[in-house]
Amino acid sequence: MLQLILWISDKTMSSTSKKHGAFVAEPMGEKRVTALPGIGKILGGRMEESGFDKANVVLGQFLVLKKDEELFDNWLKDTCGANAKQQRDCYGCLREWCDDFL
Repeated sequence: MLQLILWISDKTMSSTSKKHGAFVAEPMGEKRVTALPGIGKILGGRMEESGFDKANVVLGQFLVLKKDEELFDNWLKDTCGANAKQQRDCYGCLREWCDDFL
């Protein structure tokens, strides 16, 4: 019973993935686009084909769009076909990274 309560507690308290936590924990450097939450192998390949091979290039677009969630989500959908959850994960990560490092 206690294990179940702890498991539920961990799941409800953690609203971000391990990938998100790892990304926002350090400077961006030259991380590949697939290091971004919401961007896996397939979407990453599409992003690379569009010239967005590194996370810092995506960050540049995020900043050009003035960190506007709707504009960024639409751009991500148009660029690689990201669904709503993928858009939300990527946007949230970049927003938090900017809050921590810019």
